[in-house]
Amino acid sequence: MIYINDDEFKAITSYIKENYGVNLTHKRPLIEGRLSNHIANLGFDSYMDYFNYAKNDIVNDEMSILINKLTTNHTFFFRENEHFDFYRNQVLPWIKNELKTTDLRVWSAGCSSGQEPYTLAMITMDYLGANAAGWDHTILASDISDKVLTIAKNGIYAREELDAVPDDWITKYFNAYDNKRFIVSERLRKSVAYRNFNLLAPFKFKKPFQCVFCRNVMIYFDIPTKQAIVKKFYDALEPGGYFMIGHSESLSAFTHEFKYIKPSIYQKT
Repeated sequence: MIYINDDEFKAITSYIKENYGVNLTHKRPLIEGRLSNHIANLGFDSYMDYFNYAKNDIVNDEMSILINKLTTNHTFFFRENEHFDFYRNQVLPWIKNELKTTDLRVWSAGCSSGQEPYTLAMITMDYLGANAAGWDHTILASDISDKVLTIAKNGIYAREELDAVPDDWITKYFNAYDNKRFIVSERLRKSVAYRNFNLLAPFKFKKPFQCVFCRNVMIYFDIPTKQAIVKKFYDALEPGGYFMIGHSESLSAFTHEFKYIKPSIYQKT
């Protein structure tokens, strides 16, 4: 076990907060637990030597690997399924019947290894059915880690990772990759557009979103950063649009303009 000293801890946490908005100032055991073996395997014996290497490693993008190790949560298909039920039963009918548009604009922010946006894409295509061909139903999915985005783009998952996916959807949207893994179909892959995006950056989108999923991402942000990002999400939504956060998250610690719908679901008024 390689232990982090106070100067190293301050340097790393300050850099990550300033550049990515992630507050790890109370996460010393997490940093040591997730980085110690990785640092040793790379041949470093101090966090500062590793950190300097990560900041300058352009070829392997070690900084992206560092951020991924410190922020990635366990994710799976249909995680916190109440949100997906709401998306199917409330959001999609609102887009189709009230907005009367065939231009779907949904964003999975902090998409990790792809399970969330692929779940949204399957629900969308199932809802649209034969009419899907007449829609632009591409889901935007973003993350700050190139490593998890590569996993998501590849779309290869172990069979047990698909346990929550209905059997007929596995048949419809996945193909066997080998005797233990499945790969998303070309149709499903094309329905998700992946992008590296830092939530601290300006939101410059041509059109407003109808729904944004940003679940279990802002748990790493302090309150001022969270408030600023929530404001940007609000401005990026069109009136009536929906905002989903994780079940363990809340917007109650600061002021915002969203209308509360139910726990972890909000709407732009």
